Amino acid sequence: MIVLDLLPLIIAAAALPVWIIISLLLLRGQGGVTRAAAFSAGAMTVRVVVGLLFGFVLGGFADADARIGAIKSTLLLVLGILLLVAAYKKWHKEEDPDAPPPKWMATLSGMSAPKAFGAGALLMTIAPKQWVFTLSAIATIREAQLGQAGGALAYLFFMLAAQSLVLAPVVISVAARRSRPGFWTRSSAGWNATTARSQWPSRSSSACGLPGKALPACLSECVVRTGGHS
Repeated sequence: MIVLDLLPLIIAAAALPVWIIISLLLLRGQGGVTRAAAFSAGAMTVRVVVGLLFGFVLGGFADADARIGAIKSTLLLVLGILLLVAAYKKWHKEEDPDAPPPKWMATLSGMSAPKAFGAGALLMTIAPKQWVFTLSAIATIREAQLGQAGGALAYLFFMLAAQSLVLAPVVISVAARRSRPGFWTRSSAGWNATTARSQWPSRSSSACGLPGKALPACLSECVVRTGGHS
């Protein structure tokens, strides 16, 4: 089954901590939901382009599987070298290159939605791990021979599932804001208060028995009639 074949790739692509950390950092501050959603949209846009390029454009060649396999093997070699470099630096107690540097955190806090979209697209473009997972998914879908429509749906499933842990904080944030306790109560109370303020002058004038007079004069006569007591 194609879902079971794609499941290891989905888990590996979705569980990369850097993407989740960036999404959580973008959610902080004003417009965080929009910025985090734009970041995820930028990453998915690159995956769409990769799917179109390798699934349809290069897929039309007779040796498409060999070309995709060669590219994937090259990326696996690059990934292995990068992992060795990261292990060597970790052994010397240096910073992990996969961890977002402190400068990123300061930059992300003031990043706009268009810049977040570009950052997501750029990070997906230069991430060798994501390239390996994406090309492996394309090769797996091609081997299943699902047809053009079935292959497109399978790749769409992979793309959304691989981005699920990045999109999850955005969805949870939106749901939490909509279902916040007392949200509708406060909204209704604010509307009632606005309505009461708009109707208060006419009601006060009627209570004084002087509907034709201005409000200050009406209030003065009300005080005189009650003898200044509430």
